[in-house]
Amino acid sequence: MSTNVTEPALLEPTEFLDHDSAVVREFVARTLPDGGTGMTPTERAIALYYAVRDGIHYEVYGADLSRHGLKASSTITRGMGFCVHKSIVYAAAMRSVGVPSRIYYGDVRNHLASPQLEELMGGNLFTYHSLTTVLLNGRWVRATPVFNKMLCRLYQIKPLEFDGLTDSMYHPYDEEGRRHMEFVREHGEFDDVPYDMVVDGIRANHPKLFASQHVTARGSLLAEATARGGA
Repeated sequence: MSTNVTEPALLEPTEFLDHDSAVVREFVARTLPDGGTGMTPTERAIALYYAVRDGIHYEVYGADLSRHGLKASSTITRGMGFCVHKSIVYAAAMRSVGVPSRIYYGDVRNHLASPQLEELMGGNLFTYHSLTTVLLNGRWVRATPVFNKMLCRLYQIKPLEFDGLTDSMYHPYDEEGRRHMEFVREHGEFDDVPYDMVVDGIRANHPKLFASQHVTARGSLLAEATARGGA
């Protein structure tokens, strides 16, 4: 990676990674009540990974993709969002505890999407899927605190764990051995959210997904999981 890892921008708050806001500070404090005193950076990264993964509900529907809606503080306040939102929250939380972070975007093929979601997305290719990269122990590690544990159970997908040492990306198969998700194209890693590229790209590739200029269609992944026999 060409970015200088000592660059202050990798720790600074930004328009979207607003870890200087009270909302983000309080979210981190709930996970690390003593500020993570006595914990290593890796231990803080792991604790916050699970706080984002399971503490913020994953939902594609009714998602706010406005500039304000993509702020880490906005997603925490709503308590829900999809990969783009949750990766921003984790990146902001990491910077707040002194761990450099960046945002990754790539296109993925989702083989287990519901018929309803595939109809809205125009197929099973989902563009601008997002995750977070963090600098731990001198190397960049990819982390995906996206699908919360309950939703994974309903969709019979193995929850992604994170040990702070190895990349945590989508498992290629679900619990029954069916192909789940594969990465087909990388858009790169960014110090801050390239808003126009991401949102305009999602809108151009998935126009049916949007109910209005910045808000996605109404629906519920939980309801769809129940309808398809999730338990």
